[in-house]
Amino acid sequence: MVTIDATGLVLGRMSTYIAKRLLSGEQVNVINCEKAVVSGSKSKVERLKKLRDMGGPFHGPFYPKRADRVVKRTIRGMLPYKQARGRDAFSRVRCYLGQPDGIDMKNFISIPEASGDKIAAIKTITIKQLVEHI
Repeated sequence: MVTIDATGLVLGRMSTYIAKRLLSGEQVNVINCEKAVVSGSKSKVERLKKLRDMGGPFHGPFYPKRADRVVKRTIRGMLPYKQARGRDAFSRVRCYLGQPDGIDMKNFISIPEASGDKIAAIKTITIKQLVEHI
């Protein structure tokens, strides 16, 4: 079992790394999902809101409204979830808001290639801000 702290990590890069680990058969816990970043401006949020509002309430498209669900949906998009292999891999991921008590930090890893430090702060938005706006 591997625990990943999503604080300051770019969502897409982090998700591809997690998807590969899941397909190899590992259990992955993602903590602090609300602190992950999406590269792009706030106009990207406006486009997502417009997409969400286009669908009817009963016919979709259905977009998640919680930060942990946004991260989990992004990871699902990087897996072949319509096949048995992808469904099994997707069942091995757990996403959490904050840091829960039951998670041990012994197998804690960081993903340096997914770090959002090199991106200007103006061009990023956290998942928490994205969810509040949607």
